Amino acid sequence: MQFELLLKGAHVIDPKNSVDVVCDVAIEAGKIAAVDKDIPTAQAKKIIQVDGLYVTPGLVDIHVHLYATPDNRDAWAGDKSILPDGFSFRTGVTTMVDTGSAGWRNLDDFRNRVIDRCDTRAYALVNIAGLGMATDNSEQNVTDLDPEKAAAAAREHEDIVIGIKTAHYWGPDWTSVDRTLAAGKIAELPIMVDFGYFQSTRPYYELVGQRLRPGDISTHMYRGPIPICDADGNIYPYLWEARKRGILFDLGHGAGSFVWANAIPCIEQGFYPDAISTDLHTLSMNVGMLDMVTTMSKCLVMGMSLQDVVKASTIDAATVINRTEHGHLTVGNSADIAVLNLLEGNFGYLDSFDGRYDGNQRLLCELTIKDGQVVWDWNGRSGVDYKGMGDNVGIREGEERTPPK
Repeated sequence: MQFELLLKGAHVIDPKNSVDVVCDVAIEAGKIAAVDKDIPTAQAKKIIQVDGLYVTPGLVDIHVHLYATPDNRDAWAGDKSILPDGFSFRTGVTTMVDTGSAGWRNLDDFRNRVIDRCDTRAYALVNIAGLGMATDNSEQNVTDLDPEKAAAAAREHEDIVIGIKTAHYWGPDWTSVDRTLAAGKIAELPIMVDFGYFQSTRPYYELVGQRLRPGDISTHMYRGPIPICDADGNIYPYLWEARKRGILFDLGHGAGSFVWANAIPCIEQGFYPDAISTDLHTLSMNVGMLDMVTTMSKCLVMGMSLQDVVKASTIDAATVINRTEHGHLTVGNSADIAVLNLLEGNFGYLDSFDGRYDGNQRLLCELTIKDGQVVWDWNGRSGVDYKGMGDNVGIREGEERTPPK
């Protein structure tokens, strides 16, 4: 059999298929064609040597903000969002989920302007607020928190919508959560809650302990205001109980939603994220969060194994959003692949408030493949020596290289 592309010699970590070994990955027609030890190079048209690196499924970042359009710059979503292709592939991410940047009033526009025009695979949570994250004020307009219209938008775009979102609600009541739950029930979809500003009348432990349903997602799980540990440093039982009844916890680092004081005891005591995600936007990517592989690296240096970090960034993340066709290297699956370099040295990491934590490892994305095509190549591994390419490189049909007289 002749393969279009062969990745040779890497350590492959594919948690869904229990693969954790040095082997090769072959690609044909945009699909995973084989994962096996020592696939003969004679069977491949193109070989990329990736010795000493890690091959994983393409990373799945389930918390980003993508509604960036030129005439949407005055809105929070437009002002802080990024366009996906400029920030996905360079960090190994092949699938992204926008978390509520658009609501039921402007989801059509978001899809037309961004989702249908990018090469990154993109999904969305539709915001219960009609205008989504246009401004913080728009998310306080309770007359615009419409369960039926949000559910209708989700159904109309069911191929890309994976749930309903509420965020940044300031009120002392449960209105935004209750209406989001109602929309999720109508649309038969999970919800994600960015709990916004905590109030004694709507405490976090009640949200995850009583209101959310199995399969619903609490994001920003390591935020400072979340009560994590008791006076003896032990994780509060309500968190374990919420997980036991099926509540999902998303890391959602962001610009203000990750503090070491909460994250470290959770990781040390085994309360890992169900999904590692970035909450990527223009604020978070230029401060402590930086990007997906940096967020993964933070989990690694806090004590998660590399295998668990990859799992929470691939198949587990895909499972959280009910898109389990992604996040694994099963033969016949789309060839979405991240090739990662695990660097050893002295590295400093910041939380969302400039708290520093030192570690001796850091992940770097060397190569990303989406649907069988190389879309990011940090070290030029897919190229060939230019000296053997002949004299006509870069000359298009109809062009001539005319020497000076």
